[in-house]
Amino acid sequence: MSKLEKRLRNLFSSPRKGETFELKSGLASNYAMERKESIRRVIAAMTVGKDVSSLFPDVLKNIATHDLEQKKLVYLYLMNYAKTNPELSILAVNTFVKDSEDPNPLVRALSIRTMGCIRVDKMVDYMATPLKKTLMDTNPYVRKTAAICVAKLFELHSDSCIEQGFLDRLVALIDDSNPMVVANAISSLVEISRFSNDSKVLNLSPVVLRKLLMTLNECTEWGRITILTCLADFESTNSEDAFHIMERCSPQLQHENPAVVLAAVKVIIKNIDQIEGEAKQVLLAKLSSPLVSLLSTPPEIQYVGLKNIKVILEKYPTILSRELRVFFCKYSDPLYLKLEKIEILIRLVNDSNATLLLSELKEYALEFDQQLVDRAIQAIGQISIKLPSISKKAVDILYDIVASRPEYVIDQAIVVLQEFLRRYPVEFTSSIIPIIADMSIQDFNNPRAISSYIWIIGEYTSKIPHLESKFQRVAETFLEADPSVQLVSLTTVCKCHLSKPTAQTQQVLQQVLEYATQKVDNSDVRDKAFIYWRLLSLEQEHIQKEVILTTLPKLDTIIPLFPTSVLNELVNEISMLSTVYERPGRDFVNTDDNNRYLNPNIQSRRIEELQLIAKQEIMDNTVKAEHLLDFDEDIEEDGLSGSNSIGINELNELNDLFSGFNVSPTPIE
Repeated sequence: MSKLEKRLRNLFSSPRKGETFELKSGLASNYAMERKESIRRVIAAMTVGKDVSSLFPDVLKNIATHDLEQKKLVYLYLMNYAKTNPELSILAVNTFVKDSEDPNPLVRALSIRTMGCIRVDKMVDYMATPLKKTLMDTNPYVRKTAAICVAKLFELHSDSCIEQGFLDRLVALIDDSNPMVVANAISSLVEISRFSNDSKVLNLSPVVLRKLLMTLNECTEWGRITILTCLADFESTNSEDAFHIMERCSPQLQHENPAVVLAAVKVIIKNIDQIEGEAKQVLLAKLSSPLVSLLSTPPEIQYVGLKNIKVILEKYPTILSRELRVFFCKYSDPLYLKLEKIEILIRLVNDSNATLLLSELKEYALEFDQQLVDRAIQAIGQISIKLPSISKKAVDILYDIVASRPEYVIDQAIVVLQEFLRRYPVEFTSSIIPIIADMSIQDFNNPRAISSYIWIIGEYTSKIPHLESKFQRVAETFLEADPSVQLVSLTTVCKCHLSKPTAQTQQVLQQVLEYATQKVDNSDVRDKAFIYWRLLSLEQEHIQKEVILTTLPKLDTIIPLFPTSVLNELVNEISMLSTVYERPGRDFVNTDDNNRYLNPNIQSRRIEELQLIAKQEIMDNTVKAEHLLDFDEDIEEDGLSGSNSIGINELNELNDLFSGFNVSPTPIE
């Protein structure tokens, strides 16, 4: 390629200058305000998810400043990339140590916090002396920040943390005069206790317990949550201690923060079983208003509150028995909130308010949201099975709903009617069978609805009109049906043949069995068909009827309940994600700490090696940033040497920056 062609291609190629170039120029500006504004733009880009790690050396050069706002922005940048690029942040370790002795307490706190965010094993050597000083700092803001840093240091290097006596210093901070320092010390000790699986790390002696109860009313809302969580884990030995803890925590039930309210509820529920008699009922009554107050919060918080209320109601079913109307759905509620409120309503219903709730559910069933309609009809069935006294009214309401809008409700209605007949197999056949008689298998779209319809036909063959035509349609659609429908169809056809044998039922039975054994791929359907075929080939009719015509047991309830062991675990984990997921924390929390850190391969490197790695990465990022829009090979070759010179200049500037802070690590004793 001639020189003229290269010049022409350079002339019409895309410009290399972009946002990254502008930020680099601004960060290296001679004017302080322009540098500060560029840092703000970097933080803004980082906040929206853009990768600005290539600007690390340029941002880092602005750390040595007396402007507190600029220093905060630089530390924010470092803390963000310390989690994913610890080898880069290690370059600033000397600056951190120097800032930990700054006269400004905010700078001291920021430096120790950032050092704790860098997950590098060698950082322990540099953290020892600054952390000791900040734990005994005269400013409470620095002490509370250092208390959290101890927990991070323990996760990074537990042996060094113990040898340096940081745990003892952390326990001593529980007796601090500042409530936030106490709360952070408790939070760190709880985290260390969980990390090390050692319950002796935080020993709640009577003196410590008294200090926590005294500090509770003086903390911020997050400090209160920490202390209440700690109190919930405390096992009281007698009823007097339990009552005293609950009395001191009761004022927190009136707090405006829902997290504080749920934490206080958890403390009371954990200790209430040690109280007997009228005092227990009084304490349970105190929980009613705080739980109801959760419904005055935004929808997302209401959802979390309802999930916790659901767990509490299974443990203490009568705690909100007088608050049924509070949980009625509002027109402005999102769908997920309406569905969760219905879950609470079916648990609060009793004989005195069942009629009111049925009327409310009928209104929900006339809505246009299909999920809400299905859930309302299902709730009507759950209530009618739970309370036999209102079962007749529930059947009448279902009949009215099906008659008014069959296309919306027929699938869910047939499922509810099937469950209804399992609970009341004789009492309401005269009301339900006429509804079924007017339906056909083509009316249903849901496999579960089709299965329920076919099951009812098989159970009440003597009362279903035009039975042969219905069974002929079952046989015609057998091959296209879902496996669950095929299984029910096999049983129903066999029942019909045994209870009402005719030439047509014999023909349908033969056809269905041939389909199931020869043309169906599902192994469960084939196996069941072979079992029935061999059973029907026997001449012992009483054995056939005993196996095929057996009656399913009556349903006591169709409201899903937690197993006792799971319920006890969920009660112990109130106000946590466990109650939202409705699963114990052990099911979804990874307890394997071997991969706790993002980059464990760098833990064993020496500090000098890490600095070399960081500098090389800076040069690579600098070259990449300069060639983001360069797609021409010749242009890349021409510009590569220039980019390398830029990277070398950046490296020299960094070496000049760090050369003034020659801080050696403190040896571990």
